[in-house]
Order: sequence, then structure tokens, then C-alpha cells
Amino acid sequence: MRDTVPDTTRSQAVGKSAVTFATLADLLYAGQDFGQVHQAICDAAPLLVEGCQHASLMLRQGSGYVTVAASDDVAARVDEFERIENEGPCVDAIVSDTPQFDTDLSTSSQWPRLSRRVLAETPVRGAAGFRLVILGRKVGALDLFSDTPGALNTKSVEQGIMLASFAAVALAAVHEHLEAETLRAGLVSNREIGKAVGLLMAFHNIPETQAMEILRTTSQEMNIKLATVAQEIIAHHHRKLT
Repeated sequence: MRDTVPDTTRSQAVGKSAVTFATLADLLYAGQDFGQVHQAICDAAPLLVEGCQHASLMLRQGSGYVTVAASDDVAARVDEFERIENEGPCVDAIVSDTPQFDTDLSTSSQWPRLSRRVLAETPVRGAAGFRLVILGRKVGALDLFSDTPGALNTKSVEQGIMLASFAAVALAAVHEHLEAETLRAGLVSNREIGKAVGLLMAFHNIPETQAMEILRTTSQEMNIKLATVAQEIIAHHHRKLT
């Protein structure tokens, strides 16, 4: 008689992964900001990657790195050690074309200084890093950590690659969304400035250059944005009409 337990377990795992990815997709399409997507990726990693108990996202910032999100304090602590020692899966993954992983940090680790600190001060025993490339730029890496030696295996690496790829797509989409919002806001501001200039020209019988100069001078003297000055002029005009 065939044992159905493995199939049942596999189906449950697939279902859990599907639900988790669906939740991430909902966040993406809802137009969430970078911070929310960063955190969602880290929270999802232990649910999606076999053997992973902790996860973090570390991004380049100037000449160094910064942790922008972590599933818990353990992941954030290991990231801190990576920055102090300047070695580890995230640091290597950012500059490398391939995933970086060590399934058992207690044996001859490729990151000896990091391993000593991690083994002494955290429950982590395995680590992996996956580079994030967003809009053609190497921006950081997804770090995955395991408390069990050998728990991060070949399948874990495949799942980590898939999650890192999803993270890159999600963060690129957020970037495009924010750029579009900025452009839209700029267009709205330009229209309002144009309206205000037109009103000043009409009511004071002055040329466009002089009307624009009045707006700029008022903006500088009151230390408020040019668009805000324009909005006040338009609002004042509407109040007069009513």
C-alpha cells in the first residue's frame, strides 16, 4: 500500500508557499512602500525556504551596508557581525554572481571571523546570501539563516533564488510606482503654478515673467514651496468668486 503522507505534506507545503506568495503579490499591487515590502520579504522567507529560521535584507549605502529589514533580532545581529567583520554571505553575494552559502558554520567556514562570532553569540549554524539586482544595479542581498547545521540544502538554495528574484521584481515595481507618483505630483504642481501665473497676469495686468517672479519671491520670503504659494493664490481667487 502506497504511503500518502509525503504527498500530503508536500501539498501542504506547496499550499503554504502559494498563500505566502499571494500575500506578497497583494502587497506589491497595493502600491506599498519600500519598508513594507522589505519587511514582508523577510517575514516570508522562513515560510518559503526549507531550513530557514531567520532572514534579513542588507542593502548598499554609500561605501557600506545597512540592514533595511529583518525577520527578528537574530538576523539583525548576524548582519551586524557581517558589517563589523566585512565578510559573510550577504557581503559576498552583493559582489558575486552566484548565491553564497555555508550549511555548517562550525566546520571550516569560508567566513572564519564571522563564524566565530555567530557561533559564540547566536543560535545560527548555517547561512546563505542571494544577490538582489534591481533595474540592472547590484543593490544588496537577501540573507537566510538556519539554527540547524545542514538544514540549508540544495533545495533551500533554489527556493532562496526564487524568493530573491521575486524580491527584486517587487522592489523594482515599488521604485517605478514611486517614480510615477513623483512625476504625477510634479505635473499637478506645474499645472497649479501655471494657473496662479495666469491669474496674476489677468488681475494685475502684468507679463508672465513678472508674475512668475512674484511667485518665486513670495516662496523664498515665506520659506514655503512654490506649488504651495500657487495653491493659495488659486484658493484665494475661488473664495473671491464665491
